[in-house]
Amino acid sequence: MGSEGAEERGSQRLKALLHHLHSTPNNSNSKLTVSKRAAVLICLFEGADGNPRVFLTLRASSLSTHSGEVALPGGKREEGDADDVQTALREAKEEIGLDPSLVSVVTLLEPFHTKYGITIIPVVGILSDKDAFSPILNPAEVEAIFDVPLEMFLKNDNRRAEEREWMGEKHLVHYFDYEVGNKKYVIWAITAAILIRAATLLLQRSPAFLEQRPKIWGGITESDMIILGSSRSK
Repeated sequence: MGSEGAEERGSQRLKALLHHLHSTPNNSNSKLTVSKRAAVLICLFEGADGNPRVFLTLRASSLSTHSGEVALPGGKREEGDADDVQTALREAKEEIGLDPSLVSVVTLLEPFHTKYGITIIPVVGILSDKDAFSPILNPAEVEAIFDVPLEMFLKNDNRRAEEREWMGEKHLVHYFDYEVGNKKYVIWAITAAILIRAATLLLQRSPAFLEQRPKIWGGITESDMIILGSSRSK
């Protein structure tokens, strides 16, 4: 799972991304209790156009929570998990059959907190050889897997937003519509927020829209501003 292998096999774009990620701050709080912690995998790979893409899943309609919604592979941390990376990789293997040995994990993004008291840690990894991955879906958890360009979460195209209020604070919930084949997907709420942040930091560009993420989801952090400020000055 070494990053050196990813650097040797990946495209120039992914190599640059990998180099940048090594310097991205990781401020996740390892002291959180296991029952209050979850991790999701932002698994990037090179698309046919050379640009980064990310895998997403459609949750099974039979699930008791967030059924039929688009999500990143992941779930709650278990007692046997050594860390957030293991949680994200274990869940991805269980949900979509992704072999952890194919993924080069390069960084963890800052945590997102939910109103249910769960803290979600986004784990960023690179899949250098997409052809080596043959998805095997767990029907109890996942109905479909698809991939989207990471850059779409910085664009206004196929995006809409609704103003919401939580604990007296107004914020925007973003919805991204995506169609592949004859299927239409909607990426929204905290999944969209995580991907907006990931795209902002990894591609070093600010969104073409007002993000206004709620503070409970992390808000605009100091590290966001430092990275965005440095990218604007180049």
